[in-house]
Amino acid sequence: MSVLTRPILEINLANIIKNYKTLQKIAPKSIAAAVVKDDAYGVGAQKVAECLYKKAGCRCFFVAHGIEGEQIRPFVGNSTIFVLQGIGEDSLSSFNKAKLTPVIASPEQFEYWKKHKIEGIKPAIQVETGLNRLGFRESNLKKLSDDDKKEFSMIMSHLACGDEKDHFMNEHQLLQFDKLKKAYFPKLKASLSASDGTFLGEKYQKDIVRLGAALYGINTAPYRENQMIPCIKVMAPVLEIANLEKGDFVGYSATYRAATKRKIAIVSIGYGDGIARSLSNVGKVFFEKKSLVQEAGIIGRVSMDNIICDVTNVKNLRIGDMATIIGDFYTLDDIGRDAGTIGYEMLSRIGKNPRFIRIYR
Repeated sequence: MSVLTRPILEINLANIIKNYKTLQKIAPKSIAAAVVKDDAYGVGAQKVAECLYKKAGCRCFFVAHGIEGEQIRPFVGNSTIFVLQGIGEDSLSSFNKAKLTPVIASPEQFEYWKKHKIEGIKPAIQVETGLNRLGFRESNLKKLSDDDKKEFSMIMSHLACGDEKDHFMNEHQLLQFDKLKKAYFPKLKASLSASDGTFLGEKYQKDIVRLGAALYGINTAPYRENQMIPCIKVMAPVLEIANLEKGDFVGYSATYRAATKRKIAIVSIGYGDGIARSLSNVGKVFFEKKSLVQEAGIIGRVSMDNIICDVTNVKNLRIGDMATIIGDFYTLDDIGRDAGTIGYEMLSRIGKNPRFIRIYR
């Protein structure tokens, strides 16, 4: 019998390609750019970028930092790589080595760019339209000279409430973005929407849509049935099976007490692997036995390396069997909801963890 002690992270690259192509159909008049920041949300930026470049024809990528762009450059040919956090002293060498395109979001960063221009590169400019995060305010735009405006190749902004179809902020930001573009950059290409905004329709899609979380199966338009295919599966082995007597306590701080005799399984995954501690006494795992899927609740505190599950009603469970933590029937969105957060955060926390056995399908 094969005995494992580490959790497993499976990434289905074929499904990421399918999601990319589905999103292309949703925004057929736009360039579909792949967002692979944060190591492609933790699933492996080099693998994902290379796959999308070679098998899906993607030629435009977004990362957060220059070092991320430098790392994917060998895998994406001459594709355009935009860097969302812009350019600075800590990233200048990456921009020069990899010919990256900065997204300039402040007058100070623009001054830095003008002193350290990269031949053949024209940056994008980010404008503030209501999120009140990064971006030039209109008061900054008014101070740009005509020559300054010619430095840029694209104008972009970011929606605050793109995942809520009828939220007033969407129309407000669209109108503000269109106003600023017309007044200051009428001839530039435009990008307003990430994954969520792509589902709002053509007027939000502009010239480029920035596809991130949806590529990895997350439902960024929760007001409608998820059109994305799950790409992530997380499993962990059962290390021990034991019996609880009535009145026995479980886990740190004794937050669970057995009301009746129970059977428990200790599963080798915990908050050290990115599983939120907030899943203590509320989370769940699943055991797949042929065509039967059996649910088991997490009881007691999630600890650094283990969770304890009530498997009283799970049939034929053995040490070494794998518990499914995230899968087709319990998705990133589901576990994010139960943890009191979002699928984005769960994926980022899990995906970058070195303790997983990582398998690409």
